[in-house]
Amino acid sequence: MITVSTKINATVEKIWDYWSNPKHIANWTFATSDWHVPFVENDLQINGKFITRMEAKDGSFGFDFEGIYSNIIEYQFIEYHIIDGRKVSIQFIQNQDFVEIIESFDPENENTLELQQQGWQSILDNFKKYVEEN
Repeated sequence: MITVSTKINATVEKIWDYWSNPKHIANWTFATSDWHVPFVENDLQINGKFITRMEAKDGSFGFDFEGIYSNIIEYQFIEYHIIDGRKVSIQFIQNQDFVEIIESFDPENENTLELQQQGWQSILDNFKKYVEEN
């Protein structure tokens, strides 16, 4: 498992909405500014499916990130399986002044562990910035 985390200065209710609402997901789910998300569907419920289309802005590459939710505790925890079978879990821990998000995922075999951790951390950092600026 690889783990990334951040602390966000916002309410857990806002964070949950921005994490799960497609209109928000499209604004933060990419690792660098030369990527974008032209399509998102998200059915946040047990056995619900999600799909996020990630594309390079220059059109040179794109892929669908999709999976199925297996466990959800509102404002606290999300678990899903990516379509390739890897497991992902996200904890939302409410503290007095911030919410800590801890995201753990099974690595894939194409990229180094360091590269995967950096990519997922960059996306989580984009999420923090998006939530705190909106």
